[in-house]
Amino acid sequence: MSLQYITDYTGAHTAVVIPINEWEEITHKHEDLKKMEEAFVPPTSKPAIKLSDYAGELSNETADVMLSYVAESREEWEERTNKQL
Repeated sequence: MSLQYITDYTGAHTAVVIPINEWEEITHKHEDLKKMEEAFVPPTSKPAIKLSDYAGELSNETADVMLSYVAESREEWEERTNKQL
């Protein structure tokens, strides 16, 4: 997999760019990701899907990964905020 990392001014990774063909393979294997992707596609003739429609749809593993990411983001935010004070 040929990933590209986006970093902030300190060199910390903040995002990952995945080639579209590899993303399509991943979403083909994991339907819950495909559903989430569809929710964020720019509006078309069909109505947008609300995040609340996904209640109970994520696997426990995916939910744990997402919660971990949120916790890490909060910690990073707190560290940056404390450095600015």
